[in-house]
Amino acid sequence: MSTHSEAPRPGAPGSDRTAPRRRVVVTGTGAVSPIGVTADEFWAGLLAGRSGAHPITGFDAAELPVRIAAEVRDFDPDVYLERKLSRRLDGYAQYAIAAAYQATAQAKLPVGDGAGDGTAVYVGSAYGADKLMTIALNTMRERGYRAMSPFYAANSGVDSAAGEIAMLLGATGPSNSMSTACATGATCIGEATRLIRHGYADVAVAGAADDCVTPLNISTTARAGALTRRNDDPERASRPFDRDRDGFLMGAGAGVVVLESAEHALARDAEILAELAGYGSSTDAYHVTAPHPEGRGARTAIRQAMQDAGLAPADVDYVNAHGTGTVMNDRVEAAAIRAELGEHAERIPISSIKSMTGHTLGAAGALELIASIRTIREGVIPPTINCDDPEDAGLDFVPHEARRQEVRTVLSNSFGFGGRNAVLAVTRWEA
Repeated sequence: MSTHSEAPRPGAPGSDRTAPRRRVVVTGTGAVSPIGVTADEFWAGLLAGRSGAHPITGFDAAELPVRIAAEVRDFDPDVYLERKLSRRLDGYAQYAIAAAYQATAQAKLPVGDGAGDGTAVYVGSAYGADKLMTIALNTMRERGYRAMSPFYAANSGVDSAAGEIAMLLGATGPSNSMSTACATGATCIGEATRLIRHGYADVAVAGAADDCVTPLNISTTARAGALTRRNDDPERASRPFDRDRDGFLMGAGAGVVVLESAEHALARDAEILAELAGYGSSTDAYHVTAPHPEGRGARTAIRQAMQDAGLAPADVDYVNAHGTGTVMNDRVEAAAIRAELGEHAERIPISSIKSMTGHTLGAAGALELIASIRTIREGVIPPTINCDDPEDAGLDFVPHEARRQEVRTVLSNSFGFGGRNAVLAVTRWEA
């Protein structure tokens, strides 16, 4: 996979950095989610309209106002990791590594024998090693200094997953662990795309993971008024764009993709799944949790992604929405889509898979990109379940059931706390 024998990449020392940007393609996907712990299981769950919401099992939530979440179930880290490694890693890092192994296997990339300087790893997280930190704090309080793990310092950061993945792959190119709240997965993929376009890498393993269904996070996010409290009906609790929505459902998971320059993928005869054609990124600079009421940042990111990909509104066939199920996010996002796509907005399907997965936080944008790629390849649009009475009745939210429809171009929206916005434009690959 090394490109050392080729001409210098545009961003490499001694190269011409004014060279035209390279096309970036996706050759592998990996997913760990509340509705399936492989990419195929995840996709099957979406098409079935299956909810991943259940009463919380990871801890006793009886005294909390929110007692439901979309936890990852039936995940076995031993499938991917040696026990001595998995036992010292937080769940988010385990999920990320599993998704990375899935993605590299599909892409047929070498693992463990030196991917080389041309391979980057951009895998981030919104919350990082949250559970590991809780365990360490309890251990310190109850058992003292000598009971502390010597690995905690290295494994407790938001960069833990990226570092482990780079070592497991032998990837010695650029490595990064960006965190942009709920937009993290899309941000990591978008920034990795730019890295490849301008020649600083030939391949990137990119995405994000989170495992933060904890007493602290459920309690504090509930206090912020952001979580649904539909405890008695968990499968109907996540209701993006529905008038009866009352907040998002906390989830967990990971999404990772393999990105390559088109020439690199073609040279090794890799199967190209789709083209990552556009990326937009912006910041509201408005409020720590609420989106800008006029959707300025969201609109900017949508517009940038379309411009980056050379798309007009009429070119967009489907929008995979951020769609959290909070009152303000869904209202602002719907208005932003209308503003940037104009009258075309009412002609295309728009759906939120968070109605099924819950809000997987940093992982959400990566999982939603994977769903967008499968939509293009298979011609099936996942539904927005629980959307019984849409607030914006003029938009098509693909209610309740998946829909068979040819799709060539998708916008995948991701908007996070702090006003961080990232939008990816993915298209069918055409040489």
